[in-house]
Amino acid sequence: MPHSWWPEPLSTAQLKRLEEHKYSSSGRSLLEPPCQIYWNWLVQQIPTWIAPNTLTIIGLLTNVLSTMVLVYHCPTATEEAPAWAFILSSMGLFIYQSLDAIDGKQARRTNNSSALGELFDHGCDAVSTVFVAIGTCVSCGIGRYPDWIFFCGFVGMFMFFCAHWQTYVSGTLRFGMVDVTEVQFAIMIMYLMSAFGGVSLWQSTLPVIGLKLYALPIIGIIGGALYSSYNYFHVILNGGVGKNGSTVADTSVLSPGLHIGLVLTLAFIIFKKSSSQLFEHHPCLYILAFGMVASKISNKLVIAHMTKSELYLPDTAFIGPGLLFLNQYFNSFIDEYIVLWIAMVLSLLDLARYCTGVCLQIASHLRIHVFSISPPANTHRD
Repeated sequence: MPHSWWPEPLSTAQLKRLEEHKYSSSGRSLLEPPCQIYWNWLVQQIPTWIAPNTLTIIGLLTNVLSTMVLVYHCPTATEEAPAWAFILSSMGLFIYQSLDAIDGKQARRTNNSSALGELFDHGCDAVSTVFVAIGTCVSCGIGRYPDWIFFCGFVGMFMFFCAHWQTYVSGTLRFGMVDVTEVQFAIMIMYLMSAFGGVSLWQSTLPVIGLKLYALPIIGIIGGALYSSYNYFHVILNGGVGKNGSTVADTSVLSPGLHIGLVLTLAFIIFKKSSSQLFEHHPCLYILAFGMVASKISNKLVIAHMTKSELYLPDTAFIGPGLLFLNQYFNSFIDEYIVLWIAMVLSLLDLARYCTGVCLQIASHLRIHVFSISPPANTHRD
Protein backbone atom coordinates (compact mmCIF):
# COMPACT_ATOMS: atom_id res chain seq x y z
CA MET A 1 0.00 0.00 0.00
CA PRO A 2 1.57 3.33 -1.02
CA HIS A 3 2.11 6.04 1.59
CA SER A 4 2.79 9.01 -0.67
CA TRP A 5 2.30 11.52 2.16
CA TRP A 6 5.26 10.00 4.04
CA PRO A 7 8.87 10.09 2.84
CA GLU A 8 10.49 6.89 1.56
CA PRO A 9 14.12 7.46 2.55
CA LEU A 10 15.45 4.02 1.60
CA SER A 11 16.44 3.09 -1.93
CA THR A 12 15.63 -0.25 -3.54
CA ALA A 13 19.25 -1.32 -3.04
CA GLN A 14 19.12 -0.43 0.66
CA LEU A 15 15.92 -2.40 1.15
CA LYS A 16 17.50 -5.38 -0.57
CA ARG A 17 20.57 -5.22 1.70
CA LEU A 18 18.28 -4.84 4.70
CA GLU A 19 16.87 -8.30 3.96
CA GLU A 20 20.38 -9.71 4.36
CA HIS A 21 21.09 -7.97 7.68
CA LYS A 22 21.83 -10.15 10.70
CA TYR A 23 22.01 -8.74 14.20
CA SER A 24 25.41 -9.18 15.85
CA SER A 25 26.40 -8.30 19.42
CA SER A 26 29.09 -9.24 21.91
CA GLY A 27 29.72 -8.84 25.63
CA ARG A 28 27.35 -8.43 28.55
CA SER A 29 27.20 -6.07 31.49
CA LEU A 30 27.46 -6.87 35.19
CA LEU A 31 23.76 -6.64 35.99
CA GLU A 32 22.51 -8.42 32.89
CA PRO A 33 22.65 -12.01 34.28
CA PRO A 34 20.48 -11.33 37.36
CA CYS A 35 18.19 -9.06 35.34
CA GLN A 36 17.70 -11.84 32.79
CA ILE A 37 15.90 -13.87 35.46
CA TYR A 38 13.35 -11.07 35.88
CA TRP A 39 13.12 -10.34 32.15
CA ASN A 40 12.55 -14.02 31.28
CA TRP A 41 9.76 -14.15 33.86
CA LEU A 42 8.21 -10.89 32.67
CA VAL A 43 8.01 -11.86 29.01
CA GLN A 44 6.04 -14.98 29.98
CA GLN A 45 3.38 -12.70 31.46
CA ILE A 46 2.88 -10.89 28.13
CA PRO A 47 0.10 -12.26 25.87
CA THR A 48 1.45 -13.65 22.61
CA TRP A 49 -0.88 -11.41 20.58
CA ILE A 50 0.97 -8.27 21.69
CA ALA A 51 3.54 -7.20 19.10
CA PRO A 52 7.12 -6.54 20.19
CA ASN A 53 7.07 -3.00 18.80
CA THR A 54 3.99 -2.27 20.89
CA LEU A 55 5.96 -3.10 24.02
CA THR A 56 8.80 -0.85 22.88
CA ILE A 57 6.61 2.16 22.13
CA ILE A 58 4.63 1.79 25.37
CA GLY A 59 7.89 1.79 27.31
CA LEU A 60 9.18 4.84 25.45
CA LEU A 61 5.97 6.84 25.93
CA THR A 62 5.95 5.97 29.63
CA ASN A 63 9.52 7.23 30.01
CA VAL A 64 8.87 10.38 27.96
CA LEU A 65 5.66 11.34 29.77
CA SER A 66 7.06 10.73 33.25
CA THR A 67 10.14 12.82 32.42
CA MET A 68 8.02 15.64 30.99
CA VAL A 69 6.07 15.77 34.25
CA LEU A 70 9.39 16.31 36.02
CA VAL A 71 10.45 18.98 33.51
CA TYR A 72 7.12 20.76 33.99
CA HIS A 73 7.93 21.17 37.68
CA CYS A 74 11.65 21.92 37.08
CA PRO A 75 11.97 23.79 33.76
CA THR A 76 15.38 25.25 34.63
CA ALA A 77 16.67 22.14 36.45
CA THR A 78 16.99 24.13 39.67
CA GLU A 79 13.52 23.89 41.20
CA GLU A 80 12.17 21.43 43.76
CA ALA A 81 9.65 19.03 42.26
CA PRO A 82 7.11 17.07 44.33
CA ALA A 83 8.42 13.75 45.60
CA TRP A 84 5.83 11.86 43.57
CA ALA A 85 7.20 13.38 40.31
CA PHE A 86 10.65 11.90 40.97
CA ILE A 87 9.13 8.56 41.97
CA LEU A 88 7.05 8.62 38.78
CA SER A 89 10.18 9.27 36.70
CA SER A 90 11.99 6.41 38.40
CA MET A 91 9.06 4.08 37.69
CA GLY A 92 8.82 5.35 34.11
CA LEU A 93 12.48 4.56 33.48
CA PHE A 94 12.13 1.14 35.09
CA ILE A 95 9.10 0.33 32.93
CA TYR A 96 10.96 1.48 29.84
CA GLN A 97 14.00 -0.61 30.74
CA SER A 98 11.85 -3.68 31.37
CA LEU A 99 9.84 -3.45 28.15
CA ASP A 100 12.93 -2.56 26.12
CA ALA A 101 14.64 -5.68 27.48
CA ILE A 102 11.83 -8.06 26.59
CA ASP A 103 10.71 -6.80 23.18
CA GLY A 104 13.33 -8.95 21.47
CA LYS A 105 12.33 -11.93 23.61
CA GLN A 106 8.70 -11.37 22.64
CA ALA A 107 9.73 -11.23 18.98
CA ARG A 108 11.52 -14.58 19.19
CA ARG A 109 8.73 -16.05 21.32
CA THR A 110 6.11 -15.17 18.71
CA ASN A 111 8.38 -15.96 15.74
CA ASN A 112 8.14 -12.30 14.77
CA SER A 113 11.79 -11.18 14.56
CA SER A 114 12.56 -8.66 11.84
CA ALA A 115 14.96 -5.93 10.79
CA LEU A 116 12.14 -3.47 11.48
CA GLY A 117 12.05 -4.66 15.09
CA GLU A 118 15.77 -4.08 15.57
CA LEU A 119 15.54 -0.62 14.01
CA PHE A 120 12.45 0.26 16.07
CA ASP A 121 14.23 -0.83 19.24
CA HIS A 122 17.34 1.27 18.59
CA GLY A 123 15.26 4.20 17.33
CA CYS A 124 13.27 4.34 20.56
CA ASP A 125 16.52 4.05 22.53
CA ALA A 126 17.84 7.12 20.71
CA VAL A 127 14.81 9.19 21.73
CA SER A 128 14.81 7.80 25.27
CA THR A 129 18.46 8.80 25.69
CA VAL A 130 17.49 12.46 25.27
CA PHE A 131 14.81 12.33 27.97
CA VAL A 132 16.96 10.32 30.35
CA ALA A 133 19.71 12.93 29.96
CA ILE A 134 17.25 15.72 30.77
CA GLY A 135 15.79 13.83 33.72
CA THR A 136 19.25 13.16 35.13
CA CYS A 137 20.12 16.86 35.03
CA VAL A 138 16.84 17.79 36.70
CA SER A 139 17.17 15.15 39.43
CA CYS A 140 20.39 16.62 40.85
CA GLY A 141 19.53 20.26 40.18
CA ILE A 142 22.58 21.17 38.13
CA GLY A 143 20.70 23.80 36.13
CA ARG A 144 22.44 26.40 38.30
CA TYR A 145 25.74 25.37 36.65
CA PRO A 146 25.20 26.06 32.91
CA ASP A 147 28.49 24.54 31.74
CA TRP A 148 27.88 21.29 33.60
CA ILE A 149 24.25 20.88 32.55
CA PHE A 150 25.32 21.48 28.94
CA PHE A 151 28.00 18.81 29.24
CA CYS A 152 25.81 16.27 31.07
CA GLY A 153 22.85 16.96 28.80
CA PHE A 154 24.75 16.13 25.62
CA VAL A 155 27.29 13.51 26.66
CA GLY A 156 24.66 10.75 26.79
CA MET A 157 23.58 11.46 23.22
CA PHE A 158 27.21 11.52 22.11
CA MET A 159 27.91 8.16 23.78
CA PHE A 160 24.80 6.59 22.21
CA PHE A 161 25.87 7.81 18.78
CA CYS A 162 29.42 6.51 19.29
CA ALA A 163 28.11 3.09 20.34
CA HIS A 164 26.38 2.78 16.98
CA TRP A 165 29.27 4.44 15.17
CA GLN A 166 31.56 1.60 16.22
CA THR A 167 28.80 -0.83 15.19
CA TYR A 168 28.69 0.85 11.76
CA VAL A 169 32.45 0.34 11.48
CA SER A 170 32.76 -3.21 12.80
CA GLY A 171 29.31 -4.72 12.21
CA THR A 172 28.95 -5.75 15.88
CA LEU A 173 27.27 -3.93 18.77
CA ARG A 174 29.56 -4.30 21.79
CA PHE A 175 28.48 -4.13 25.43
CA GLY A 176 30.85 -3.35 28.29
CA MET A 177 30.88 -4.56 31.89
CA VAL A 178 29.23 -1.29 32.90
CA ASP A 179 26.73 -0.32 30.23
CA VAL A 180 23.26 1.07 29.72
CA THR A 181 21.54 -1.22 32.27
CA GLU A 182 23.86 -0.13 35.07
CA VAL A 183 23.51 3.54 34.11
CA GLN A 184 19.72 3.28 34.11
CA PHE A 185 19.67 1.76 37.59
CA ALA A 186 21.99 4.51 38.81
CA ILE A 187 19.62 7.16 37.44
CA MET A 188 16.63 5.46 39.08
CA ILE A 189 18.47 5.67 42.40
CA MET A 190 19.18 9.36 41.76
CA TYR A 191 15.46 9.97 41.17
CA LEU A 192 14.61 8.25 44.45
CA MET A 193 17.28 10.18 46.33
CA SER A 194 15.75 13.44 45.11
CA ALA A 195 12.25 12.17 45.92
CA PHE A 196 13.08 11.52 49.57
CA GLY A 197 15.84 14.09 50.11
CA GLY A 198 14.82 16.87 47.74
CA VAL A 199 16.94 18.45 45.03
CA SER A 200 18.65 20.43 47.79
CA LEU A 201 20.19 17.13 48.94
CA TRP A 202 22.64 17.37 46.04
CA GLN A 203 24.03 20.63 47.45
CA SER A 204 25.14 18.84 50.62
CA THR A 205 28.88 18.75 51.24
CA LEU A 206 30.36 15.30 51.58
CA PRO A 207 32.56 14.72 54.62
CA VAL A 208 36.30 14.12 54.24
CA ILE A 209 36.49 14.83 50.49
CA GLY A 210 34.70 18.17 50.78
CA LEU A 211 32.84 17.89 47.46
CA LYS A 212 29.17 18.65 47.05
CA LEU A 213 27.02 15.62 46.33
CA TYR A 214 26.08 16.78 42.82
CA ALA A 215 29.75 16.40 41.86
CA LEU A 216 29.57 12.60 42.17
CA PRO A 217 27.24 11.98 39.20
CA ILE A 218 29.23 14.52 37.17
CA ILE A 219 32.48 12.69 37.98
CA GLY A 220 30.77 9.41 37.11
CA ILE A 221 29.58 10.80 33.78
CA ILE A 222 33.03 12.16 32.94
CA GLY A 223 34.73 8.89 33.90
CA GLY A 224 32.20 6.80 32.02
CA ALA A 225 32.44 9.02 28.95
CA LEU A 226 36.24 8.84 28.87
CA TYR A 227 36.28 5.06 29.37
CA SER A 228 33.56 4.44 26.77
CA SER A 229 35.11 6.87 24.30
CA TYR A 230 38.40 5.03 24.51
CA ASN A 231 36.69 1.70 23.77
CA TYR A 232 34.50 3.11 21.01
CA PHE A 233 37.26 4.98 19.20
CA HIS A 234 39.63 2.06 19.51
CA VAL A 235 37.15 0.10 17.40
CA ILE A 236 36.31 3.04 15.14
CA LEU A 237 39.95 3.76 14.30
CA ASN A 238 41.21 0.17 14.27
CA GLY A 239 38.25 -2.14 13.79
CA GLY A 240 37.21 -1.46 10.21
CA VAL A 241 36.34 -4.62 8.33
CA GLY A 242 36.07 -3.33 4.76
CA LYS A 243 38.77 -2.43 2.28
CA ASN A 244 41.61 -0.40 3.81
CA GLY A 245 40.00 -0.68 7.22
CA SER A 246 36.76 0.96 6.10
CA THR A 247 33.30 0.30 7.54
CA VAL A 248 31.03 -2.63 6.75
CA ALA A 249 29.52 -0.29 4.16
CA ASP A 250 32.97 0.26 2.57
CA THR A 251 32.87 3.94 3.53
CA SER A 252 35.18 6.09 5.65
CA VAL A 253 35.13 5.22 9.34
CA LEU A 254 35.19 8.93 10.22
CA SER A 255 32.28 10.16 8.08
CA PRO A 256 29.59 9.68 10.79
CA GLY A 257 31.59 12.01 13.05
CA LEU A 258 30.69 14.95 10.81
CA HIS A 259 27.03 14.62 11.83
CA ILE A 260 27.36 14.48 15.59
CA GLY A 261 30.20 16.98 15.38
CA LEU A 262 27.97 19.49 13.60
CA VAL A 263 25.18 19.04 16.16
CA LEU A 264 27.52 19.54 19.11
CA THR A 265 29.31 22.47 17.45
CA LEU A 266 26.08 24.33 16.72
CA ALA A 267 24.80 23.60 20.21
CA PHE A 268 28.02 24.88 21.78
CA ILE A 269 28.22 28.05 19.64
CA ILE A 270 24.63 29.01 20.43
CA PHE A 271 25.13 28.11 24.08
CA LYS A 272 28.13 30.43 24.35
CA LYS A 273 26.82 33.23 22.12
CA SER A 274 23.32 33.53 23.59
CA SER A 275 22.84 37.21 24.42
CA SER A 276 19.88 36.75 26.73
CA GLN A 277 21.02 33.70 28.69
CA LEU A 278 18.80 31.46 26.57
CA PHE A 279 20.29 28.22 27.81
CA GLU A 280 20.32 29.27 31.47
CA HIS A 281 16.62 30.10 31.39
CA HIS A 282 15.46 27.18 29.24
CA PRO A 283 18.05 24.37 29.47
CA CYS A 284 15.58 21.47 29.21
CA LEU A 285 13.89 22.89 26.11
CA TYR A 286 17.30 23.63 24.60
CA ILE A 287 18.57 20.09 25.17
CA LEU A 288 15.30 18.68 23.84
CA ALA A 289 15.52 20.73 20.62
CA PHE A 290 19.05 19.54 19.84
CA GLY A 291 18.28 16.07 21.22
CA MET A 292 15.66 15.47 18.54
CA VAL A 293 18.31 16.25 15.91
CA ALA A 294 20.77 13.88 17.58
CA SER A 295 18.05 11.21 17.70
CA LYS A 296 17.43 11.48 13.99
CA ILE A 297 21.06 11.23 12.96
CA SER A 298 21.48 8.28 15.35
CA ASN A 299 18.54 6.61 13.63
CA LYS A 300 20.08 7.32 10.25
CA LEU A 301 23.36 5.80 11.45
CA VAL A 302 21.56 2.63 12.58
CA ILE A 303 19.87 2.41 9.17
CA ALA A 304 23.18 3.01 7.39
CA HIS A 305 24.68 0.12 9.36
CA MET A 306 21.76 -2.23 8.69
CA THR A 307 21.68 -1.39 4.97
CA LYS A 308 25.48 -1.15 4.55
CA SER A 309 25.18 2.31 3.04
CA GLU A 310 26.80 5.70 3.33
CA LEU A 311 25.66 8.37 5.78
CA TYR A 312 25.21 11.70 4.01
CA LEU A 313 25.69 14.98 5.88
CA PRO A 314 22.94 17.20 4.34
CA ASP A 315 19.72 16.68 6.26
CA THR A 316 16.52 18.57 7.05
CA ALA A 317 17.19 17.85 10.74
CA PHE A 318 19.61 20.79 10.79
CA ILE A 319 16.94 23.34 9.84
CA GLY A 320 15.88 23.92 13.46
CA PRO A 321 19.42 24.41 14.84
CA GLY A 322 20.20 26.47 11.74
CA LEU A 323 17.40 28.91 12.60
CA LEU A 324 18.78 29.27 16.11
CA PHE A 325 22.26 29.87 14.75
CA LEU A 326 21.09 32.50 12.23
CA ASN A 327 19.07 34.27 14.89
CA GLN A 328 22.18 34.42 17.07
CA TYR A 329 24.33 35.55 14.14
CA PHE A 330 21.99 38.47 13.42
CA ASN A 331 21.93 39.48 17.11
CA SER A 332 18.58 37.91 18.00
CA PHE A 333 16.30 39.85 15.67
CA ILE A 334 13.51 37.51 16.87
CA ASP A 335 12.92 36.66 20.50
CA GLU A 336 15.26 33.73 21.28
CA TYR A 337 12.64 31.85 23.29
CA ILE A 338 10.22 31.87 20.33
CA VAL A 339 12.95 30.68 17.95
CA LEU A 340 13.91 27.95 20.41
CA TRP A 341 10.33 26.67 20.46
CA ILE A 342 10.18 26.80 16.65
CA ALA A 343 13.46 24.88 16.42
CA MET A 344 12.23 22.24 18.87
CA VAL A 345 8.90 21.74 17.07
CA LEU A 346 10.58 21.56 13.64
CA SER A 347 13.14 19.05 14.90
CA LEU A 348 10.44 16.93 16.56
CA LEU A 349 8.21 16.92 13.47
CA ASP A 350 11.16 16.13 11.21
CA LEU A 351 12.16 13.19 13.43
CA ALA A 352 8.59 11.88 13.62
CA ARG A 353 8.04 12.18 9.87
CA TYR A 354 11.32 10.47 9.03
CA CYS A 355 10.88 7.58 11.47
CA THR A 356 7.28 7.02 10.41
CA GLY A 357 8.26 6.98 6.75
CA VAL A 358 11.10 4.53 7.33
CA CYS A 359 8.93 2.18 9.40
CA LEU A 360 6.11 2.17 6.85
CA GLN A 361 8.54 1.66 3.98
CA ILE A 362 10.29 -1.27 5.65
CA ALA A 363 7.02 -2.81 6.82
CA SER A 364 5.63 -2.59 3.29
CA HIS A 365 8.78 -4.11 1.79
CA LEU A 366 8.93 -6.98 4.29
CA ARG A 367 5.13 -7.43 4.20
CA ILE A 368 4.80 -7.14 7.96
CA HIS A 369 2.94 -4.88 10.38
CA VAL A 370 4.49 -2.38 12.75
CA PHE A 371 2.20 -2.80 15.76
CA SER A 372 0.64 -6.20 15.29
CA ILE A 373 1.89 -9.77 14.99
CA SER A 374 3.07 -10.47 11.46
CA PRO A 375 4.41 -13.45 9.51
CA PRO A 376 8.10 -14.12 10.28
CA ALA A 377 10.67 -12.05 8.41
CA ASN A 378 14.16 -12.98 7.25
CA THR A 379 16.12 -10.75 9.65
CA HIS A 380 16.67 -10.62 13.35
CA ARG A 381 15.96 -8.37 16.29
CA ASP A 382 18.28 -7.90 19.24
